[in-house]
Amino acid sequence: MYIVLYRFKVKETLAEAFVKGWKGLTSHIYKYEGSLGSRLHKKGPLEYMAYAQWPEKAIFENAGKNLSKEALKFRDLMKSACEEIKILDEFEVVEDLLEKKTYEA
Repeated sequence: MYIVLYRFKVKETLAEAFVKGWKGLTSHIYKYEGSLGSRLHKKGPLEYMAYAQWPEKAIFENAGKNLSKEALKFRDLMKSACEEIKILDEFEVVEDLLEKKTYEA
């Protein structure tokens, strides 16, 4: 599995538009580009972090060719709400121990 780590600096008063755009675009990338989805985290009032999962690096590198007009609208909404979008790092997963719920004995 391949991971891409992003940082978003959002313009003041546009956090809601950013999240809407991010969710819509992420959904389309999952459906049409072969990603495994993404998680969005809020780091500060106007700073967000996300990591996207991909089955392999080549799928990530070739993504973007199958996006619909609707997906491009979400992308534009997300981009227009940001002062900066930056890929911080890319890496391979060695082990994955994330669970969907807490441990119950």
